[in-house]
Amino acid sequence: MQNSSPFHRPAPRRTQPTRREFLWRSGGGLGGIALASLLHTEGLLASAAAPIDRGSGSKPPQYKPRAKRVIQLFMGGAASHLDLFDFKPELVKRDGQKSDFGEYVEAFQDGLGPWMKPVWEFKPYGQCGKLLSDVVADLGAVADDLAFVHNLVGKTGVHSQATYLQSTGFQLPGFPGMGSWISYGLGSMNENLPTFVVLPDHRGFASNGPKNWDSAFLPGQHAGTIIYPGQESPIADLFPGKHGNFVSARSESAAHGMLARLNGDHAALREGDDRLWARLRSYELAARMQLSAPEALDISKEPDSMLELYGVQRSPKTWPKEINAEEERDYFGRKCLVARRLVERGVRFVQIWSGNDNGFPRRNWDSHEDIRRDHGPLSQGFSRGAAALIQDLKQRGLLEDTIVLWTTEFGRMPSTQGGKGRDHNPYCFTNWLCGGGIKGGTVCGQSDLWGYKPLDRANPTTVYDIHATILHLLGIDHTKLAFRHNGIDRRLTDVHGEVIQGLLG
Repeated sequence: MQNSSPFHRPAPRRTQPTRREFLWRSGGGLGGIALASLLHTEGLLASAAAPIDRGSGSKPPQYKPRAKRVIQLFMGGAASHLDLFDFKPELVKRDGQKSDFGEYVEAFQDGLGPWMKPVWEFKPYGQCGKLLSDVVADLGAVADDLAFVHNLVGKTGVHSQATYLQSTGFQLPGFPGMGSWISYGLGSMNENLPTFVVLPDHRGFASNGPKNWDSAFLPGQHAGTIIYPGQESPIADLFPGKHGNFVSARSESAAHGMLARLNGDHAALREGDDRLWARLRSYELAARMQLSAPEALDISKEPDSMLELYGVQRSPKTWPKEINAEEERDYFGRKCLVARRLVERGVRFVQIWSGNDNGFPRRNWDSHEDIRRDHGPLSQGFSRGAAALIQDLKQRGLLEDTIVLWTTEFGRMPSTQGGKGRDHNPYCFTNWLCGGGIKGGTVCGQSDLWGYKPLDRANPTTVYDIHATILHLLGIDHTKLAFRHNGIDRRLTDVHGEVIQGLLG
Protein backbone atom coordinates (compact mmCIF):
# COMPACT_ATOMS: atom_id res chain seq x y z
CA MET A 1 0.00 0.00 0.00
CA GLN A 2 1.38 3.40 -0.97
CA ASN A 3 2.05 5.99 1.69
CA SER A 4 0.71 9.55 1.43
CA SER A 5 3.22 11.25 3.71
CA PRO A 6 6.52 12.68 2.50
CA PHE A 7 8.53 11.20 5.34
CA HIS A 8 6.82 7.81 5.73
CA ARG A 9 4.40 8.64 8.55
CA PRO A 10 1.60 6.05 8.28
CA ALA A 11 -1.91 7.48 8.29
CA PRO A 12 -3.94 6.52 11.38
CA ARG A 13 -6.94 4.28 10.81
CA ARG A 14 -10.32 5.87 11.27
CA THR A 15 -12.93 4.32 13.49
CA GLN A 16 -15.61 6.94 12.85
CA PRO A 17 -16.64 9.25 9.97
CA THR A 18 -14.39 12.22 9.32
CA ARG A 19 -15.71 15.77 9.38
CA ARG A 20 -15.73 15.81 5.59
CA GLU A 21 -17.79 12.62 5.42
CA PHE A 22 -20.23 14.03 7.97
CA LEU A 23 -20.61 17.19 5.90
CA TRP A 24 -21.11 15.21 2.71
CA ARG A 25 -23.72 12.94 4.24
CA SER A 26 -25.58 15.80 5.82
CA GLY A 27 -25.71 17.70 2.51
CA GLY A 28 -23.18 20.40 3.38
CA GLY A 29 -21.67 20.31 -0.11
CA LEU A 30 -18.64 22.29 -1.22
CA GLY A 31 -19.50 25.29 0.92
CA GLY A 32 -19.66 23.12 4.03
CA ILE A 33 -16.31 21.54 3.20
CA ALA A 34 -14.71 24.94 2.70
CA LEU A 35 -16.21 26.19 5.98
CA ALA A 36 -14.95 23.14 7.87
CA SER A 37 -11.49 23.64 6.40
CA LEU A 38 -11.50 27.32 7.39
CA LEU A 39 -12.67 26.61 10.93
CA HIS A 40 -10.03 23.93 11.32
CA THR A 41 -7.31 26.28 10.06
CA GLU A 42 -8.42 28.94 12.55
CA GLY A 43 -8.54 26.39 15.40
CA LEU A 44 -12.27 26.89 15.92
CA LEU A 45 -13.48 23.41 15.08
CA ALA A 46 -13.73 20.79 17.80
CA SER A 47 -11.57 17.78 16.96
CA ALA A 48 -12.58 14.39 18.25
CA ALA A 49 -10.11 12.55 16.04
CA ALA A 50 -6.87 13.52 14.33
CA PRO A 51 -7.38 14.32 10.64
CA ILE A 52 -5.80 12.10 8.05
CA ASP A 53 -2.70 13.58 6.41
CA ARG A 54 -3.63 13.74 2.74
CA GLY A 55 -0.46 15.52 1.62
CA SER A 56 -1.98 19.00 1.92
CA GLY A 57 -1.36 21.97 4.14
CA SER A 58 1.93 23.43 5.26
CA LYS A 59 4.41 20.95 6.72
CA PRO A 60 7.44 21.76 8.86
CA PRO A 61 10.83 21.36 7.16
CA GLN A 62 13.29 18.84 8.56
CA TYR A 63 15.73 21.56 9.60
CA LYS A 64 15.93 25.34 9.49
CA PRO A 65 15.38 26.43 5.87
CA ARG A 66 17.01 29.31 4.05
CA ALA A 67 14.24 29.44 1.42
CA LYS A 68 10.48 28.96 1.30
CA ARG A 69 9.72 28.99 -2.41
CA VAL A 70 11.22 28.45 -5.87
CA ILE A 71 10.82 30.08 -9.29
CA GLN A 72 12.25 27.98 -12.11
CA LEU A 73 12.95 29.47 -15.54
CA PHE A 74 13.14 26.62 -18.07
CA MET A 75 14.47 27.30 -21.59
CA GLY A 76 12.94 24.44 -23.60
CA GLY A 77 14.98 23.36 -26.62
CA ALA A 78 18.51 23.74 -25.22
CA ALA A 79 19.93 27.25 -24.86
CA SER A 80 23.55 27.77 -25.86
CA HIS A 81 25.77 28.34 -22.82
CA LEU A 82 28.57 29.43 -25.17
CA ASP A 83 26.60 32.35 -26.63
CA LEU A 84 25.04 33.55 -23.37
CA PHE A 85 27.06 32.90 -20.22
CA ASP A 86 30.22 30.80 -20.69
CA PHE A 87 32.79 32.87 -22.60
CA LYS A 88 35.57 30.93 -24.32
CA PRO A 89 38.42 33.09 -25.71
CA GLU A 90 39.85 30.08 -27.55
CA LEU A 91 36.71 29.94 -29.72
CA VAL A 92 37.27 33.57 -30.70
CA LYS A 93 40.91 32.84 -31.50
CA ARG A 94 40.14 29.68 -33.52
CA ASP A 95 36.89 30.82 -35.15
CA GLY A 96 36.44 29.16 -38.54
CA GLN A 97 39.24 26.64 -38.04
CA LYS A 98 38.55 22.91 -38.33
CA SER A 99 37.29 21.57 -35.01
CA ASP A 100 39.30 18.88 -33.24
CA PHE A 101 37.91 17.52 -29.98
CA GLY A 102 40.77 15.10 -29.41
CA GLU A 103 38.33 12.20 -29.23
CA TYR A 104 35.49 10.60 -31.14
CA VAL A 105 32.31 12.68 -30.83
CA GLU A 106 28.85 11.24 -31.39
CA ALA A 107 26.91 14.24 -32.69
CA PHE A 108 23.13 14.38 -32.61
CA GLN A 109 22.99 15.61 -36.20
CA ASP A 110 25.92 16.91 -38.27
CA GLY A 111 27.14 19.71 -36.04
CA LEU A 112 30.88 19.01 -36.13
CA GLY A 113 31.83 21.82 -38.49
CA PRO A 114 34.55 24.43 -37.79
CA TRP A 115 34.96 26.08 -34.40
CA MET A 116 32.46 28.91 -33.99
CA LYS A 117 32.99 31.96 -31.78
CA PRO A 118 30.13 33.39 -29.69
CA VAL A 119 27.52 35.11 -31.82
CA TRP A 120 27.56 38.17 -29.52
CA GLU A 121 30.30 40.05 -27.70
CA PHE A 122 30.88 39.47 -23.97
CA LYS A 123 31.45 42.18 -21.34
CA PRO A 124 32.09 42.08 -17.55
CA TYR A 125 29.29 43.07 -15.16
CA GLY A 126 28.98 43.75 -11.44
CA GLN A 127 31.66 43.80 -8.79
CA CYS A 128 32.24 40.11 -9.50
CA GLY A 129 33.15 40.95 -13.11
CA LYS A 130 31.09 38.10 -14.57
CA LEU A 131 31.33 38.02 -18.36
CA LEU A 132 27.90 38.03 -20.00
CA SER A 133 26.86 38.16 -23.63
CA ASP A 134 25.47 41.42 -25.00
CA VAL A 135 22.20 39.68 -25.79
CA VAL A 136 21.58 39.07 -22.04
CA ALA A 137 23.01 42.43 -20.95
CA ASP A 138 19.92 43.12 -18.81
CA LEU A 139 21.16 40.45 -16.39
CA GLY A 140 24.21 42.62 -15.76
CA ALA A 141 22.16 44.64 -13.27
CA VAL A 142 21.88 41.56 -11.02
CA ALA A 143 25.22 39.88 -11.86
CA ASP A 144 26.36 40.03 -8.23
CA ASP A 145 23.27 38.07 -7.18
CA LEU A 146 23.81 35.20 -9.65
CA ALA A 147 25.74 31.97 -9.08
CA PHE A 148 26.73 30.12 -12.26
CA VAL A 149 27.37 26.41 -12.66
CA HIS A 150 29.23 25.84 -15.94
CA ASN A 151 30.06 22.12 -15.64
CA LEU A 152 26.65 20.49 -15.74
CA VAL A 153 26.40 17.22 -17.65
CA GLY A 154 23.37 15.34 -18.93
CA LYS A 155 22.79 11.77 -20.00
CA THR A 156 21.30 12.18 -23.46
CA GLY A 157 21.07 14.53 -26.42
CA VAL A 158 17.41 13.66 -27.03
CA HIS A 159 15.14 16.57 -26.08
CA SER A 160 12.31 14.58 -24.51
CA GLN A 161 14.53 12.45 -22.29
CA ALA A 162 16.81 15.35 -21.34
CA THR A 163 13.83 17.56 -20.47
CA TYR A 164 12.38 14.82 -18.28
CA LEU A 165 15.75 14.50 -16.53
CA GLN A 166 15.94 18.20 -15.66
CA SER A 167 12.24 18.37 -14.70
CA THR A 168 11.77 15.11 -12.80
CA GLY A 169 15.20 13.59 -12.18
CA PHE A 170 14.45 10.66 -14.51
CA GLN A 171 14.71 10.21 -18.28
CA LEU A 172 11.45 8.27 -18.59
CA PRO A 173 7.83 9.41 -18.13
CA GLY A 174 5.90 8.53 -15.01
CA PHE A 175 7.85 10.48 -12.38
CA PRO A 176 6.79 13.61 -10.44
CA GLY A 177 8.15 17.02 -11.36
CA MET A 178 10.37 18.90 -8.92
CA GLY A 179 7.50 21.25 -8.07
CA SER A 180 5.33 18.25 -7.21
CA TRP A 181 7.97 16.87 -4.86
CA ILE A 182 8.33 20.23 -3.13
CA SER A 183 4.55 20.57 -2.84
CA TYR A 184 4.41 17.07 -1.38
CA GLY A 185 7.29 17.64 1.03
CA LEU A 186 6.34 21.09 2.34
CA GLY A 187 2.68 21.60 1.48
CA SER A 188 0.87 24.83 0.78
CA MET A 189 1.44 28.31 2.17
CA ASN A 190 -1.91 29.55 0.83
CA GLU A 191 -5.03 27.37 0.73
CA ASN A 192 -6.62 29.70 -1.83
CA LEU A 193 -4.02 29.23 -4.57
CA PRO A 194 -2.24 26.17 -5.99
CA THR A 195 1.03 25.15 -4.38
CA PHE A 196 2.65 24.49 -7.78
CA VAL A 197 1.91 26.74 -10.77
CA VAL A 198 3.16 26.35 -14.36
CA LEU A 199 3.30 29.23 -16.87
CA PRO A 200 3.92 27.58 -20.29
CA ASP A 201 5.10 29.13 -23.52
CA HIS A 202 2.09 30.66 -25.29
CA ARG A 203 3.11 29.02 -28.59
CA GLY A 204 2.81 25.51 -27.20
CA PHE A 205 4.39 23.07 -24.77
CA ALA A 206 8.05 22.10 -24.71
CA SER A 207 9.00 18.43 -25.05
CA ASN A 208 6.73 16.11 -23.01
CA GLY A 209 4.21 18.87 -22.24
CA PRO A 210 2.29 18.43 -18.96
CA LYS A 211 4.22 15.26 -18.09
CA ASN A 212 7.05 17.56 -16.98
CA TRP A 213 4.91 18.86 -14.11
CA ASP A 214 2.65 15.88 -13.46
CA SER A 215 2.37 14.45 -9.95
CA ALA A 216 2.75 10.87 -11.33
CA PHE A 217 2.52 8.48 -8.37
CA LEU A 218 2.33 11.27 -5.77
CA PRO A 219 -1.17 12.34 -4.66
CA GLY A 220 -2.81 14.16 -7.56
CA GLN A 221 -3.19 17.54 -5.84
CA HIS A 222 0.59 18.03 -6.14
CA ALA A 223 0.50 18.35 -9.95
CA GLY A 224 1.24 21.75 -11.47
CA THR A 225 -1.69 24.04 -12.29
CA ILE A 226 -1.36 25.60 -15.76
CA ILE A 227 -1.92 29.37 -16.04
CA TYR A 228 -1.61 31.56 -19.15
CA PRO A 229 -1.11 35.20 -18.03
CA GLY A 230 -2.51 37.77 -20.44
CA GLN A 231 -5.06 35.47 -22.04
CA GLU A 232 -8.82 35.93 -21.79
CA SER A 233 -9.14 32.75 -19.70
CA PRO A 234 -5.78 32.32 -17.92
CA ILE A 235 -6.99 29.22 -16.05
CA ALA A 236 -8.97 26.70 -18.07
CA ASP A 237 -12.49 25.85 -16.83
CA LEU A 238 -12.26 27.92 -13.66
CA PHE A 239 -15.43 29.78 -14.67
CA PRO A 240 -18.27 28.81 -17.03
CA GLY A 241 -17.46 29.45 -20.69
CA LYS A 242 -19.17 31.92 -23.02
CA HIS A 243 -21.91 29.43 -23.78
CA GLY A 244 -22.48 28.58 -20.14
CA ASN A 245 -24.98 31.40 -19.48
CA PHE A 246 -27.44 28.81 -18.22
CA VAL A 247 -25.21 28.23 -15.18
CA SER A 248 -26.33 30.26 -12.18
CA ALA A 249 -24.75 30.59 -8.77
CA ARG A 250 -27.63 28.53 -7.34
CA SER A 251 -27.35 25.72 -9.90
CA GLU A 252 -23.57 25.60 -9.59
CA SER A 253 -23.84 25.35 -5.80
CA ALA A 254 -26.42 22.58 -6.12
CA ALA A 255 -24.21 20.68 -8.56
CA HIS A 256 -21.24 20.99 -6.21
CA GLY A 257 -23.35 19.71 -3.33
CA MET A 258 -24.56 16.70 -5.30
CA LEU A 259 -21.04 15.93 -6.51
CA ALA A 260 -19.72 16.17 -2.97
CA ARG A 261 -22.34 13.73 -1.66
CA LEU A 262 -21.67 11.24 -4.45
CA ASN A 263 -17.91 11.48 -3.89
CA GLY A 264 -18.42 11.09 -0.16
CA ASP A 265 -20.38 7.89 -0.60
CA HIS A 266 -17.74 6.63 -3.04
CA ALA A 267 -14.86 7.50 -0.69
CA ALA A 268 -16.51 5.81 2.30
CA LEU A 269 -16.25 2.49 0.48
CA ARG A 270 -12.64 2.98 -0.61
CA GLU A 271 -10.52 3.70 2.43
CA GLY A 272 -7.01 4.85 1.55
CA ASP A 273 -7.69 5.68 -2.12
CA ASP A 274 -5.86 8.99 -2.50
CA ARG A 275 -6.95 9.48 -6.11
CA LEU A 276 -10.44 10.49 -5.03
CA TRP A 277 -9.11 12.68 -2.23
CA ALA A 278 -6.93 14.48 -4.75
CA ARG A 279 -9.97 15.18 -6.94
CA LEU A 280 -11.93 16.42 -3.95
CA ARG A 281 -9.15 18.77 -2.96
CA SER A 282 -8.96 20.07 -6.53
CA TYR A 283 -12.69 20.91 -6.39
CA GLU A 284 -12.24 22.66 -3.06
CA LEU A 285 -9.26 24.59 -4.40
CA ALA A 286 -11.16 25.55 -7.56
CA ALA A 287 -13.93 27.05 -5.45
CA ARG A 288 -11.46 29.15 -3.48
CA MET A 289 -9.52 30.12 -6.62
CA GLN A 290 -12.65 31.65 -8.15
CA LEU A 291 -12.19 34.41 -5.59
CA SER A 292 -8.41 34.58 -5.18
CA ALA A 293 -6.91 33.78 -8.61
CA PRO A 294 -8.34 36.73 -10.59
CA GLU A 295 -6.84 39.18 -8.11
CA ALA A 296 -3.45 37.44 -8.14
CA LEU A 297 -3.29 37.47 -11.95
CA ASP A 298 -4.54 41.07 -12.36
CA ILE A 299 -1.54 43.31 -13.12
CA SER A 300 -3.69 46.32 -14.06
CA LYS A 301 -3.07 47.95 -10.69
CA GLU A 302 0.70 47.65 -10.97
CA PRO A 303 2.32 51.11 -11.42
CA ASP A 304 3.71 52.10 -14.80
CA SER A 305 7.22 52.02 -13.38
CA MET A 306 6.81 48.34 -12.50
CA LEU A 307 5.49 47.45 -15.95
CA GLU A 308 8.38 49.33 -17.52
CA LEU A 309 10.87 47.44 -15.35
CA TYR A 310 9.52 44.13 -16.66
CA GLY A 311 9.11 45.39 -20.24
CA VAL A 312 5.36 44.79 -20.09
CA GLN A 313 2.79 46.78 -22.06
CA ARG A 314 -0.29 48.07 -20.26
CA SER A 315 -2.62 46.31 -22.72
CA PRO A 316 -1.29 42.98 -24.04
CA LYS A 317 -1.32 42.32 -27.76
CA THR A 318 -2.31 39.12 -29.45
CA TRP A 319 1.10 37.48 -29.56
CA PRO A 320 2.17 36.19 -32.99
CA LYS A 321 3.72 32.83 -33.75
CA GLU A 322 6.85 34.58 -34.99
CA ILE A 323 9.21 35.94 -32.36
CA ASN A 324 10.79 39.36 -31.96
CA ALA A 325 12.48 41.04 -29.03
CA GLU A 326 9.65 43.45 -28.15
CA GLU A 327 7.01 40.73 -28.07
CA GLU A 328 9.29 38.39 -26.11
CA ARG A 329 9.98 41.05 -23.48
CA ASP A 330 6.27 41.66 -23.02
CA TYR A 331 5.40 37.98 -23.02
CA PHE A 332 8.16 36.68 -20.72
CA GLY A 333 8.14 39.78 -18.52
CA ARG A 334 4.40 39.37 -17.96
CA LYS A 335 4.94 35.83 -16.73
CA CYS A 336 7.75 36.95 -14.43
CA LEU A 337 5.57 39.72 -12.98
CA VAL A 338 2.74 37.26 -12.38
CA ALA A 339 5.24 34.86 -10.79
CA ARG A 340 6.21 37.57 -8.30
CA ARG A 341 2.55 38.21 -7.50
CA LEU A 342 1.98 34.49 -6.99
CA VAL A 343 4.93 33.84 -4.69
CA GLU A 344 4.17 36.87 -2.53
CA ARG A 345 0.68 35.36 -2.06
CA GLY A 346 2.06 32.04 -0.91
CA VAL A 347 2.54 29.89 -4.04
CA ARG A 348 5.38 27.52 -3.25
CA PHE A 349 6.75 26.70 -6.73
CA VAL A 350 6.36 28.59 -10.03
CA GLN A 351 7.73 27.17 -13.27
CA ILE A 352 8.09 29.52 -16.27
CA TRP A 353 8.72 28.01 -19.70
CA SER A 354 10.29 29.62 -22.76
CA GLY A 355 10.34 27.73 -26.04
CA ASN A 356 8.22 24.99 -27.54
CA ASP A 357 8.78 22.04 -29.88
CA ASN A 358 6.13 22.83 -32.49
CA GLY A 359 6.61 23.95 -36.07
CA PHE A 360 9.40 24.58 -38.53
CA PRO A 361 11.39 26.75 -39.11
CA ARG A 362 12.08 26.54 -35.40
CA ARG A 363 11.08 29.41 -33.17
CA ASN A 364 12.56 28.07 -29.97
CA TRP A 365 15.93 27.45 -28.33
CA ASP A 366 16.75 24.46 -30.55
CA SER A 367 18.91 26.53 -32.85
CA HIS A 368 20.34 24.04 -35.33
CA GLU A 369 19.90 26.50 -38.18
CA ASP A 370 20.58 30.01 -36.84
CA ILE A 371 21.63 30.94 -33.30
CA ARG A 372 21.32 34.69 -33.87
CA ARG A 373 17.83 34.47 -35.37
CA ASP A 374 16.32 32.31 -32.61
CA HIS A 375 18.41 32.97 -29.50
CA GLY A 376 18.37 36.74 -30.05
CA PRO A 377 14.75 37.65 -29.26
CA LEU A 378 14.29 34.79 -26.80
CA SER A 379 17.38 35.86 -24.85
CA GLN A 380 16.39 39.52 -24.76
CA GLY A 381 12.93 38.51 -23.57
CA PHE A 382 13.96 36.21 -20.74
CA SER A 383 16.89 38.37 -19.56
CA ARG A 384 14.72 41.49 -19.21
CA GLY A 385 12.03 39.59 -17.33
CA ALA A 386 14.44 37.63 -15.14
CA ALA A 387 16.46 40.70 -14.17
CA ALA A 388 13.28 42.59 -13.29
CA LEU A 389 12.00 39.64 -11.27
CA ILE A 390 15.20 39.44 -9.23
CA GLN A 391 15.29 43.20 -8.61
CA ASP A 392 11.59 43.25 -7.71
CA LEU A 393 11.89 40.31 -5.29
CA LYS A 394 14.95 41.92 -3.72
CA GLN A 395 13.36 45.31 -3.06
CA ARG A 396 10.34 43.56 -1.49
CA GLY A 397 12.52 41.44 0.80
CA LEU A 398 11.41 38.25 -0.94
CA LEU A 399 14.66 37.28 -2.67
CA GLU A 400 16.28 36.26 0.60
CA ASP A 401 13.88 33.30 0.89
CA THR A 402 13.04 32.71 -2.79
CA ILE A 403 15.32 30.63 -5.04
CA VAL A 404 15.39 31.54 -8.73
CA LEU A 405 16.75 28.75 -10.96
CA TRP A 406 17.55 29.13 -14.68
CA THR A 407 17.94 25.87 -16.58
CA THR A 408 17.69 24.13 -19.93
CA GLU A 409 17.89 20.46 -20.96
CA PHE A 410 21.46 20.55 -22.33
CA GLY A 411 23.90 22.88 -24.06
CA ARG A 412 25.10 23.36 -27.63
CA MET A 413 28.33 22.42 -29.39
CA PRO A 414 31.32 24.79 -29.84
CA SER A 415 31.48 23.77 -33.50
CA THR A 416 29.11 24.93 -36.21
CA GLN A 417 26.17 23.25 -37.84
CA GLY A 418 25.42 24.69 -41.26
CA GLY A 419 27.53 27.78 -40.60
CA LYS A 420 25.06 29.60 -38.30
CA GLY A 421 23.67 26.98 -35.92
CA ARG A 422 24.91 24.65 -33.21
CA ASP A 423 24.14 20.99 -32.55
CA HIS A 424 23.13 19.43 -29.21
CA ASN A 425 25.74 19.14 -26.45
CA PRO A 426 24.66 16.93 -23.53
CA TYR A 427 28.27 16.80 -22.31
CA CYS A 428 28.31 20.31 -20.82
CA PHE A 429 25.91 23.18 -20.15
CA THR A 430 25.06 25.94 -17.67
CA ASN A 431 22.60 26.65 -14.87
CA TRP A 432 22.43 29.75 -12.74
CA LEU A 433 20.73 30.32 -9.39
CA CYS A 434 20.15 33.24 -7.02
CA GLY A 435 18.36 34.15 -3.80
CA GLY A 436 17.23 31.87 -0.98
CA GLY A 437 20.64 31.23 0.56
CA ILE A 438 22.60 31.13 -2.74
CA LYS A 439 25.98 32.87 -2.73
CA GLY A 440 25.80 35.46 -5.51
CA GLY A 441 28.64 36.62 -7.73
CA THR A 442 30.20 33.16 -7.86
CA VAL A 443 31.00 30.42 -10.37
CA CYS A 444 30.93 26.78 -9.25
CA GLY A 445 32.40 24.40 -11.79
CA GLN A 446 34.19 25.32 -15.00
CA SER A 447 33.92 23.96 -18.54
CA ASP A 448 36.97 23.09 -20.61
CA LEU A 449 38.81 25.19 -23.20
CA TRP A 450 36.01 24.85 -25.74
CA GLY A 451 32.97 24.60 -23.45
CA TYR A 452 32.61 21.05 -24.75
CA LYS A 453 32.94 19.11 -21.48
CA PRO A 454 33.63 19.93 -17.80
CA LEU A 455 37.19 21.05 -17.10
CA ASP A 456 37.38 18.43 -14.35
CA ARG A 457 35.74 15.47 -16.06
CA ALA A 458 35.94 13.34 -12.93
CA ASN A 459 33.80 15.76 -10.93
CA PRO A 460 30.98 17.17 -13.03
CA THR A 461 27.76 18.64 -11.67
CA THR A 462 24.48 16.86 -12.38
CA VAL A 463 20.82 17.75 -12.06
CA TYR A 464 20.73 15.59 -8.94
CA ASP A 465 23.21 17.97 -7.29
CA ILE A 466 21.10 20.99 -8.30
CA HIS A 467 17.94 19.37 -6.91
CA ALA A 468 19.70 18.26 -3.71
CA THR A 469 20.96 21.80 -3.14
CA ILE A 470 17.53 23.37 -3.67
CA LEU A 471 15.88 20.86 -1.31
CA HIS A 472 18.63 21.53 1.26
CA LEU A 473 17.95 25.26 1.15
CA LEU A 474 14.23 24.53 1.59
CA GLY A 475 15.04 22.57 4.76
CA ILE A 476 14.71 19.09 3.26
CA ASP A 477 17.26 16.28 3.27
CA HIS A 478 16.96 14.99 -0.30
CA THR A 479 17.75 11.42 0.84
CA LYS A 480 14.69 11.39 3.11
CA LEU A 481 12.07 12.91 0.83
CA ALA A 482 10.72 9.63 -0.52
CA PHE A 483 7.55 7.89 -1.63
CA ARG A 484 7.17 4.13 -1.83
CA HIS A 485 5.90 3.14 -5.26
CA ASN A 486 5.85 -0.36 -6.72
CA GLY A 487 8.05 -1.59 -3.90
CA ILE A 488 10.71 1.11 -4.40
CA ASP A 489 11.38 4.19 -2.25
CA ARG A 490 11.42 6.81 -5.01
CA ARG A 491 13.21 10.17 -4.64
CA LEU A 492 13.56 13.28 -6.76
CA THR A 493 17.33 12.65 -6.71
CA ASP A 494 16.98 8.87 -7.28
CA VAL A 495 20.11 7.36 -5.62
CA HIS A 496 22.37 10.29 -6.51
CA GLY A 497 22.99 13.91 -5.55
CA GLU A 498 25.29 15.97 -3.36
CA VAL A 499 24.62 19.44 -1.98
CA ILE A 500 26.84 21.92 -3.82
CA GLN A 501 28.56 23.60 -0.89
CA GLY A 502 30.13 26.32 -3.05
CA LEU A 503 26.67 27.65 -3.90
CA LEU A 504 25.68 28.20 -0.28
CA GLY A 505 25.93 31.74 1.07
